[in-house]
Amino acid sequence: MLRVTLERRGQSRVRRVVPAPIRRVLARAVATRRAAQIERQLLTLARGDQVVVLGPWLGEVGFELLYWIPFLRWFAEHYDVAPERLIAVSRGGSAAAWYGACAARSYDALSFMSPQEFRRRNQDRHGQFGEQKQVAAAPLDDDIVSAVSRAEGQGVSVLHPSTMYRLFAPYWWGHRPLAWVRRYTRFALLQPPPIAVDLPANYTAVKFYFNDCFKDTPENRAFVHRTIQALSEEGPVISLSTGVAVDDHAPCEPDVAALQSIRDLLTPENNLAVQSAIVAGARRFVGTYGGFAYLAPLCGVPAVSYHSDPGGFSMRHLDLARDVLASNGDADLLEVVEVAREARR
Repeated sequence: MLRVTLERRGQSRVRRVVPAPIRRVLARAVATRRAAQIERQLLTLARGDQVVVLGPWLGEVGFELLYWIPFLRWFAEHYDVAPERLIAVSRGGSAAAWYGACAARSYDALSFMSPQEFRRRNQDRHGQFGEQKQVAAAPLDDDIVSAVSRAEGQGVSVLHPSTMYRLFAPYWWGHRPLAWVRRYTRFALLQPPPIAVDLPANYTAVKFYFNDCFKDTPENRAFVHRTIQALSEEGPVISLSTGVAVDDHAPCEPDVAALQSIRDLLTPENNLAVQSAIVAGARRFVGTYGGFAYLAPLCGVPAVSYHSDPGGFSMRHLDLARDVLASNGDADLLEVVEVAREARR
């Protein structure tokens, strides 16, 4: 934590002293040098003979879908790493549901500890680094990797999410264009596993929750109630609200009689896998703008997602998602709407 604080103070001092044009040139040079270093590290990892743990991924769904998994696809393809050497490690069943194209095996972090312990230790990690993102390996990460190594009965190498964060940070900071991320990613449709449960035909999947761009206000609660009520008049509506608390997103599920729940299908270890399968089988997704707004289009399903605060999210993530979908001819699969604008329609 002290190291991160000192680095930020140093960056602030540089911004005060060095003119902006020079800072931009220096930032681009640093990004290029860092990328070359990371590529050498990845080449060494790929040429090794140990199996490689991809993760553990313990963060946000949006970053997992939009950056981490496409980055791993690029790594496996660019360095010709066989799936048999790759082990995906995530949480909530996402490893089994989302990583199958590049990793032959997967483990779930929640199989090594209770959801309560996971949540507590993940919050400790947030406090240690001052943010949710896995900018460095924490004791929780190391313990999960050790558990995977024991389960495998052999030593493992690790491709940690911090590598991706270091590589893509110049794009998020505005020092590099969108093409910087596209260079190191490979996007493809997800193929979630089917679930053995009867689902109604032609249903809409919904997932509303509160976050930085859709805050818990009476107006937003009323908007969600009206939206779900209107959807239920058009056909079956299935709620993806899980009741499994492993992150900081508070659900927003109104009392609408027609709203069907899936909580009886869920465990902490399978909740993302089951939600993925339901999204993939839906005729559309409607909910809060966030990670699941990317999941639906990446499964080939149209998504309409809402926010109430344009300043509550980075446009760089949305720009990337739109660019990826447009390049595949699927730009119409993702619609992001401000609640105030929806009310004026």
